[in-house]
Amino acid sequence: MIQVSRADTSTLGRWWWTVDRWTLAALLALIGFGYVMMLAASPAVAERIGASSRNMFFLRQIFYLAMAAAVLVAVSMLSVKQVRLLAWVGLIGAVAMVAATLVMGVEIKGARRWLALPGLGSLQPSEFLKPCFAVVAAWLIAEGKLNGRWGATLLVLGIFAVIAGLLKGQPDIGMLLVVTAVFFAQFFVAGLNLFIVGFFGAAGVALAGLAYMIFPHVQSRVHRFLDPAAGDNYQVTVALEAFGHGGLLGRGPGEGRVKNVLPDAHADFVFAVAGEEFGLVVCLLILGLFAFVVVRGLIRLMGEMDLFIVLASAGLLTQFGLQAFVNMASSLHLIPTKGMTLPFVSYGGSSVLAIALGMGMLLALTRKRLSRAEDDR
Repeated sequence: MIQVSRADTSTLGRWWWTVDRWTLAALLALIGFGYVMMLAASPAVAERIGASSRNMFFLRQIFYLAMAAAVLVAVSMLSVKQVRLLAWVGLIGAVAMVAATLVMGVEIKGARRWLALPGLGSLQPSEFLKPCFAVVAAWLIAEGKLNGRWGATLLVLGIFAVIAGLLKGQPDIGMLLVVTAVFFAQFFVAGLNLFIVGFFGAAGVALAGLAYMIFPHVQSRVHRFLDPAAGDNYQVTVALEAFGHGGLLGRGPGEGRVKNVLPDAHADFVFAVAGEEFGLVVCLLILGLFAFVVVRGLIRLMGEMDLFIVLASAGLLTQFGLQAFVNMASSLHLIPTKGMTLPFVSYGGSSVLAIALGMGMLLALTRKRLSRAEDDR
């Protein structure tokens, strides 16, 4: 256990007494669950696909989780000014790499969302768009509202249009909907009038309808959700059976069967593996950790007077909670399936590192500050 004196004025000492340690503990607990779930689910998946080693996915993800914990802590030590600068640099880099996927990206299942990195596997740059754009958008919206800089508002709308065009080109409609939802939430928190709120709501519905009409895979997912007999619902059906077999306390670690037959047992459907092996109690614990991070974060914002911090934190929390909801709800067949990872728990290096970046920014922005000088603005 870390023992740091309140009189310690070092970087570590100041960080320890100003960071939200409860939220940090919850996030580290989710990283711990990620370790356990990779140990439970990934060896069977690696063996089924004929990988060179049963521990291939497990070893990779342990490396990514260790990096994620380091990123989470390191970014949480930054000042507000440094977080804003990091977000701008990250956004520019992520937009450039997303554009590169349209030209040289690896095509998987008809979509170009990944860049092949020699010796490092693949990178999904759009994952890093989400936290960086949330912080940049918050700053531009705050500048436009507080200082009357309409240029800032027009700039953020232009950036959003570029991102929307790039994500549609991949295509990654699910990612686009998440980015749009976060962007809308930030405008709503900023105090838009009801007319503009209604406009954004109608635009979101129109976007979803357009995606349904244009993209066959979106139509297929909606049809299969509304009518299970309309197509292949194998993964969802098996996942629901896994939850039923797990019951209250689960079959026990390593005793589950779903990981042997479910293609995405270590990724999009890792929650089903948790349900079968550890039962309803552990699933509720995981759900409770996500809810705790979101609710505690929102409560802490109630006393915050800085609009930028409020908007950025609200955007990051919306993104985190929405991604968790989509993954768990898809596994339980509460919404149409969407390939979205469970934060810190599912396999995926890009996802884990991007979520750690976003949550590190959240912890940095919500640290206790005695004066504006501490923000280094």
